[in-house]
Amino acid sequence: MPGVVAIVVSGEGTLYEGAFGERALGGGVSMTMDTVFAIASMTKAITATAAMQLVERGQLKLDEPASDIIPYLGGVGVLEGFGDDGQPIIRPARRAITLRHLLTHTAGFGYELFNQEIVDFQSATGSPSVLTRKLEALKMPLLFDPGERWNYGINIDWAGQMVAAVSGQSLGEYLRQNIFEPLEMNSSGYSPNGDMTARQAGMHLRGSDGELFIPENAEPPPEREFDTGGMGLFSTMQDYARFLGIFLNQGSHDGRQILLPDTVAMMSADQMGENRATPLKSVMPPYTNDVEFFPGIEKGWGLSFMINLSQAATGCSAGSLSWAGLSNLCYWIDPARNIAGVYGTQIFPFGDKLSLPLYLDFETAVYETL
Repeated sequence: MPGVVAIVVSGEGTLYEGAFGERALGGGVSMTMDTVFAIASMTKAITATAAMQLVERGQLKLDEPASDIIPYLGGVGVLEGFGDDGQPIIRPARRAITLRHLLTHTAGFGYELFNQEIVDFQSATGSPSVLTRKLEALKMPLLFDPGERWNYGINIDWAGQMVAAVSGQSLGEYLRQNIFEPLEMNSSGYSPNGDMTARQAGMHLRGSDGELFIPENAEPPPEREFDTGGMGLFSTMQDYARFLGIFLNQGSHDGRQILLPDTVAMMSADQMGENRATPLKSVMPPYTNDVEFFPGIEKGWGLSFMINLSQAATGCSAGSLSWAGLSNLCYWIDPARNIAGVYGTQIFPFGDKLSLPLYLDFETAVYETL
């Protein structure tokens, strides 16, 4: 491993924090608690929190057609396959996409990382990769009718577009005013300032020989056309632990109410009925391995969180909330035990053969210590 930051908090404050190794392997700069990470899909829970603030204010509705806010979503069809000419066959969707579908990954959207159909659609139509951060990359067909099942995808990017549309602000500006500033998350945002850049951890790849390396002459990430609700934020693990704390404190932080208690309860409850979250099967090995958290345990989904429906082998209570970021960052929130933890490193592929077990060992150690 190059370097890791790990933090455990309760509703009352920090229980543990540690930083180990180097920000960049061989760079000679130690990992520190204020190291800045690209947090990838850990962005999703923050975007969902923004959306639920607007639900509280009556500006968004969970179960009304999302096309009321983003008209494009009213015309998204379902990909049925490909014709003899190689072009996609798309039929109308049988029901409307809602914000609840988007926040639970049941709208029907996918990710090119995990769905070969999306890769084939992009190839057939010349559509850009979501990694280009172009708005056109969100204009993908559904893989099934909304509400039918769970599939991890670009759903919360669309939820972010809904936040921007009704607030009249960019998503990043909305997050700054309504989440980052109230939570004193001073090292969080889509565009790191000079001080944040100086504290940023380097990105690493694990080669086929199992060794880590820093890619030479890596291209900088493309300029984004929009603030991506499903990925793209930079943050420290200290900042992110502060965010996790609101889900242990009925939505509040130092007397400031970020979310109402009823909203926290709703976000923390399984919202998928009989549907279950399923393993992620990689179709892009440079970025991700096949990944399943807590094999053998049924997993539901709240309003942006995975929920283990029985106690995990680590000791994590039934009903706990968790998710991760593509470069091997992970977090969990255990309301029953009043603790939350976050773990950050910067390694591809997702589900790294050493990082994921280390994270699970960390979580296990927390419960053994408690």
